[in-house]
Amino acid sequence: MMVIRPIHQDDLKSLYRLAEKTGIGFTSLIADEESLQRKIVKATRSFNKDVIDKPNDEDYLMVLEDTDTGDIVGTTGLLGAVGLDEPFYSYHLGTITHSSRELGVHNIMPTLVLNNDFTGFSEICTLFLEEDYRHSKNGQLLSKSRFMFLAQFPERFTDKIFAEMRGICDENGVSPLWESLGRHFFSIDFERADELTALGSKQFIAELMPNNPVYVNLLTPEARNVLGKVHKNTVPARHLLEQEGFRYENYVDIFDGGPTLEARVRDIRAVRDSRLYLATIGEVKEAGTGTYYLVANVKLADYRCILIQRPTPPHGGIVLTEEEAKHLLVEPKDPVRVVELSPHGGY
Repeated sequence: MMVIRPIHQDDLKSLYRLAEKTGIGFTSLIADEESLQRKIVKATRSFNKDVIDKPNDEDYLMVLEDTDTGDIVGTTGLLGAVGLDEPFYSYHLGTITHSSRELGVHNIMPTLVLNNDFTGFSEICTLFLEEDYRHSKNGQLLSKSRFMFLAQFPERFTDKIFAEMRGICDENGVSPLWESLGRHFFSIDFERADELTALGSKQFIAELMPNNPVYVNLLTPEARNVLGKVHKNTVPARHLLEQEGFRYENYVDIFDGGPTLEARVRDIRAVRDSRLYLATIGEVKEAGTGTYYLVANVKLADYRCILIQRPTPPHGGIVLTEEEAKHLLVEPKDPVRVVELSPHGGY
């Protein structure tokens, strides 16, 4: 069975193995043992905070475990609030109008404006799934399990939440936007800038990035074409977020131009439609047929989320098999949160 759970200290080797496979541009998970160790320590501390006054720098990093093998095959996470210790930068795609009554010219020019608009907001992040497991709706479980956590613990997150999507670069780490814009100000390769950011060093952005609007028309055609576009491996992740109600509002990453998607937590489909039921443990007729449902327990440090299949929707309660209950860490009459995996039976 595939189970989502908080990361543990003894997952470091598995996390490093996954980080080695993410590739350039995946800044939230890089193959640096010291950095990953800090993430695990911070996540453990975050999951063990019984009470919080308001969202802060908590890092709720979770993993997808194949219980048949014990292997960790994916990661997913949420951040309580970003940009509190260091500025969080993005570009906003806007416009500036230039006009001349004498010449009869009226031009609307697209621009990129550096901003900190997402400072203090919660973020969903660190979504990665091993290639061999990209089937059987594992990607949906990995992505949408975060929304079940959001629904159960809304006080740990801001009303608005966002996701930075990985932008376009090639297998050699060449980013069209970086080559057309960033390189002129930083004088380093995209991969190095990405690495510094991933390691938490962002002061160089404030020191070197231009604060004036950047005219998009002055960029190369290749750079203009990647603004708001995602890496080919990120297309499914973007689709899943948009399916849940996330929208692109013209914010892009300052390095690779990848889109930032955002949503009000209350408007996320899986948050809005999820319901609490009391669990019954027993034999389930026709288990493994019908509609897919996400099922999560209501625990914090021992959070668990799985995917089940049922021929009929739950009414008043939900019957779990012994195996399902075991991996959810629930007993009879314990509350569980349930929601249909895909809206209207979609992808």
